[in-house]
Amino acid sequence: MRILLTNDDGINAPGLEVLEKIARSLSDDVWIVAPESEQSGMSHSLTLHDPLRLRELGEKRFAVHGTPTDCVIMGVGHVLPEKPDLVLSGVNRGQNMAEDVTYSGTVAGAMEGALLGIRSFALSQSYGWQSKDGVDWTCSAEKGAEVVKGLLDHDLPFQTLLNINFPDCHPDEVKDVVFTKQGRRDQAQLSVEPRVDTRGQSYFWLGFEGRRFDPKPGTDLHAIYNQQISVTPLNLDMTDHVTLGKLS
Repeated sequence: MRILLTNDDGINAPGLEVLEKIARSLSDDVWIVAPESEQSGMSHSLTLHDPLRLRELGEKRFAVHGTPTDCVIMGVGHVLPEKPDLVLSGVNRGQNMAEDVTYSGTVAGAMEGALLGIRSFALSQSYGWQSKDGVDWTCSAEKGAEVVKGLLDHDLPFQTLLNINFPDCHPDEVKDVVFTKQGRRDQAQLSVEPRVDTRGQSYFWLGFEGRRFDPKPGTDLHAIYNQQISVTPLNLDMTDHVTLGKLS
């Protein structure tokens, strides 16, 4: 099985090391094509107005000066000798759930794989509720291979990817793996923080605020808050079929 790895945290991200260990437990034919620098929040963007620079860092290991989507396109269309059997994107630093999936470069890497007709999974390690000193990768590192291997037994429809989120807890505290739907937060998570530079000019930072609330059972949010591994199938057909029927 040939596996292509990418992410949105960059070629040197610790989550990519976790992902590589997961992949190598499944196959010896593992290729890495990841962004040269962090591309978080880039969603499914393409680089169309600048050249793409490809740098070979080692055997089957490449960095692209571009987005996660660029990386998958480069990997499938140029770097790999043949089309991969599996695309794994991640492991992201932080959860990608609910409306996060519309911003996430990690999910976008898997989206591009699905568009190309390749089985694709996005993996993310949540943090912030239990961990106090940064991301604890233990859960995804120890549970990731088992989860991915089990999901390979399931056939997926065309242009459907799996979005996998690992809870912020020790692997022994994980309750189970659950299949979930995309949740929705009941309050805004993005905030605008105004600042002033040394010349007195104003500028702004967009940031994510961590807030607790009560998510609905059956959602990715509910699973993670209850120490379950969440697996959400996402389809690239964005048509609202109910509204389409009403309008028709």
